[in-house]
Amino acid sequence: MLMLNTTIVTISVFTALLLFCIWPTRFAKHYDFIDGDRIYSALVTETTLNISKLQLDECEYEDILEENPFMYKDVYTQRIHDTQEIRLGGEYYPGDCKPRYSAAIIIPYRQREQQLNKFLTYMHNYLRKQRIHYRIFLIEQFDRKPFNRAKLFNIGSVVAAEYGFPCLILHDVDLMPLNLGQMYACTECPRHMCSSLDEFRFNLPYEGLFGGAVAIRAQQFRFINGMSNMFHGWGGEDDDLYGRIIAKNLQICRFAPDYSEYTMLKHTKEVPNADRLAFLRSGPLRYHTDGLNSLIYAQKDFKLHNLFTHVLVET
Repeated sequence: MLMLNTTIVTISVFTALLLFCIWPTRFAKHYDFIDGDRIYSALVTETTLNISKLQLDECEYEDILEENPFMYKDVYTQRIHDTQEIRLGGEYYPGDCKPRYSAAIIIPYRQREQQLNKFLTYMHNYLRKQRIHYRIFLIEQFDRKPFNRAKLFNIGSVVAAEYGFPCLILHDVDLMPLNLGQMYACTECPRHMCSSLDEFRFNLPYEGLFGGAVAIRAQQFRFINGMSNMFHGWGGEDDDLYGRIIAKNLQICRFAPDYSEYTMLKHTKEVPNADRLAFLRSGPLRYHTDGLNSLIYAQKDFKLHNLFTHVLVET
């Protein structure tokens, strides 16, 4: 009998380990999310002025959300299709219907050319399938100071405002969405887009995680005073952003896990910010004084490339 019980325990443990390896999302931490049949109604219909004047029937999106097809395939990652559709500066909107959504895709960047090429190839194929209006803004840090991701997002929001974009997608260059139903448009609440990431075995490590890829309305980003300019080096700025949102009595949201799956491209880790925990603790004291209203930078160059709008800055 003892041997039988031992065998049963062994088989149970082995089965649990096997499931954990081949089906990691089965053990994902549960969190509130907007399920697939509610996503369309949760999206905020808002476009730039030039799109609002188009005399076309509105684009339809129900098929995208219902089917939520898997997109991360060689056919979309190896080369950009129909490049003539993409306007100078990395802008696109469909010519046969009027988009309901306009989004500025803001990418903070420095010395990741290989990842950038992969990102631009896939994302231009991916985003055009969503039938939205978008423009990719590459905000590159010119100086040799530690990388300041949050400040580059702030700068990108200022540039995007000049083009009238109502929705900001704050996006790392090493993340790729896997399914088409993760609409690159804003919801009424700020949205954490990559809550099911392969780097974390498709788990959400903690409820307050709010980085990687985020959708937030431009007016909300201004309302929370953007992000902190203090976080030089890796880490802490996303948690500070979450704190700013909660401090203004806003709530974050997420789509269902099967709409929120992302893959992370391999890359060398950034040098951690040694002061990040101290900045996080003192963050609430600076929310009103450290952000968009204290943003100082020098623009070194501005150029419209075929696939993106390039803003070179000194922080």
